[in-house]
Amino acid sequence: MYYRTRIDSWKEFKEFLEKACEGLGFRFVEGEDAVLILPECHGVEPLEIKKMGKGFVKTNLVEPCHSIYLLVLHSVSSFGSVELWED
Repeated sequence: MYYRTRIDSWKEFKEFLEKACEGLGFRFVEGEDAVLILPECHGVEPLEIKKMGKGFVKTNLVEPCHSIYLLVLHSVSSFGSVELWED
């Protein structure tokens, strides 16, 4: 998955994502200008979402993590904007 993000409501996004990760059983690591989601799915890379920037993550189509990542990335649009594409 490839993505480009611009998050205008950064604090609110981090709070939302931390709660969502807690519910999913994923580890959430907060940075100043990025957050990291560490999934429990074997073969899935951690998802780094930058406040503004481009990213790439390999999920190897492992479910449910692949679909959860899609939903998480699409949720960025509630806090700013996101472009998402897969190869």
